[in-house]
Amino acid sequence: MKTSLLLQGILLFHLYGFAEKPNVLFIAADDLSCALGCYGDPIAKTPHLDRLAANGVCFLKAYNQLPLCNPTRASVMTGLRPDTIKVYDLDRHFRDEVPEAITLSQQFMKHGWWAGRVGKIYHYNVPASIGTDGFDDPPSWQRTINPKGRDKTDEALIFNAEPHRKISAALSWLAADGRDEEQTDGMVATEAIRLMEEKRKEPFFIAAGFFRPHTPYVAPKKYFDMYPLKDLRLPYAPPHDRNDIPTAAFAHNCPVPHYGLDELTCLKALQAYYACVSFVDAQVGRMLDALDRLQLSDRTIVVFWSDHGYHLGEHNGIWQKRTLFEQGARSPLIIRSPSSKGNGQPCRRIVEFVDVYPTLTELAGIPTPSAVEGRSLGPLLENPIKEWNGLAITQILRPADDRLRTPVMGRSIRTERWRYSDWAEGKSGIELYDHFADPMEFENLALNPTQKNKRIMSELRRLLEGKASGEVPQTPFNPKRL
Repeated sequence: MKTSLLLQGILLFHLYGFAEKPNVLFIAADDLSCALGCYGDPIAKTPHLDRLAANGVCFLKAYNQLPLCNPTRASVMTGLRPDTIKVYDLDRHFRDEVPEAITLSQQFMKHGWWAGRVGKIYHYNVPASIGTDGFDDPPSWQRTINPKGRDKTDEALIFNAEPHRKISAALSWLAADGRDEEQTDGMVATEAIRLMEEKRKEPFFIAAGFFRPHTPYVAPKKYFDMYPLKDLRLPYAPPHDRNDIPTAAFAHNCPVPHYGLDELTCLKALQAYYACVSFVDAQVGRMLDALDRLQLSDRTIVVFWSDHGYHLGEHNGIWQKRTLFEQGARSPLIIRSPSSKGNGQPCRRIVEFVDVYPTLTELAGIPTPSAVEGRSLGPLLENPIKEWNGLAITQILRPADDRLRTPVMGRSIRTERWRYSDWAEGKSGIELYDHFADPMEFENLALNPTQKNKRIMSELRRLLEGKASGEVPQTPFNPKRL
């Protein structure tokens, strides 16, 4: 046994510079788009996440598998795609379909790490389930902590711009009194730091899940003050932007532009969202400072991710999630492995959230279960500009409603240049966007069926169907052909 541990230590040292098992600090945000300074957002004030990106690898083109909380979180933690775990909504647990799945934290526990969770990693109904286990997975942890702050006790003070909806789904916010540490997310950071202090002498996998910036947007007043309304603008879109977009592409819970709200109300919602982003950033900063104070930074892998992207009024008034547009499918992902040669360089290669699982197991020198469907990002951590030929698959299920007679599955593939999306395999609409010429996805080229566009769509459809079924190799195409 001692020989085996010694050999593992030697292997880790030679591969990644770790002389012992590295810790993992696994940080998740809820409903956070790429509204971060390190992603080029001109408004966001996020010095701590920018610092993490400057000392790690910021994946500028990382894509979630399904832009809704429960499915994407289950996918990240199992390394399996939604079609494998059959989780498309907020009500189904992944173990109903794959009861023997070994989650990411379970795999670490199997190989000698201690694993604990603070806050939201698996799905919670926000804010209703704050302070409970939510839709957790007990086998994934040795300890769970469920803070509940004054954002729960002060719920009656929250302003709801759409009183016919619950605050969980409406544009709603509160510039809160009190200190950061009184809010649930402040308590998440505090408890995660306590776990780091307690477990600093043994290898740990500590998952810290923040509840913001999910609605209601609640943060201390000082973060609202960082974003004066006079400095904010709603996103630009051409007046007739929606004319070439299929009906199914719009989420059923966002049926009209800006929910029918006036511009000032939308700007206040935007202010509140960015306030929450800076609030979460500050809590991340507290944890990074704790790693430094505890002298753990040089042997701790830090991962920061958000479960999916988020709309803030793009395409003439889309808000929140559940779309296959770039704003919904693209999500923040930052990985800092202390010895990675690529630290400090951004990565513009296409990667997926199912890649997080095999990346961390490889960095830690432990096996990756054969069922896991992603691939390790280790080569990109060493060389962020390495040839990659990545593809990303994102999907979303539309329920039947007044617009759609039957449920419709939307699916999308993203390459370096193109996004192709189809709805009900094309029966309910097709989209094609050229990101070299049209990064905001304003012109749906699927409605311009030139020979070139038809050839591109045919190839992308083949890749989409192949990769989703697992039949296509990880580098199945030459992007220069498209």
